[in-house]
Amino acid sequence: MDTSYPREERPSPKRGPPPATPGPRDHLLWAIFNTLYMNFCCLGFVALAFAVKARDRKVSGDVEAARHFSSKARCYNALATAASVVLPLLLGALIVTGVIHLSKLAHDSVGFFTYQLGGTDDED
Repeated sequence: MDTSYPREERPSPKRGPPPATPGPRDHLLWAIFNTLYMNFCCLGFVALAFAVKARDRKVSGDVEAARHFSSKARCYNALATAASVVLPLLLGALIVTGVIHLSKLAHDSVGFFTYQLGGTDDED
């Protein structure tokens, strides 16, 4: 058996600490946007407070608390965004429905009053 030819050496896998996983997201930009533009019932400000807490905990190394505050920040951000988008749409739909209903009511009442007031006096 000839062993004189060069062999390809494969490096053995290094055993060490696992690669660092990124910390939880803090949703800070979303919270700032909600605070400035979509601050329904101060939910955007509450989301900003939890996002800042999440970032502080992430920087200090407390990953579990950072996940907790990140989850709360995401929840309040979603509530603020949904409320700021859905409620004006709902209010607009109610206004349109009310205007349509009132226009039909006004049209029917005009026909009723013209019939009552426009009658002839044949009883004389």
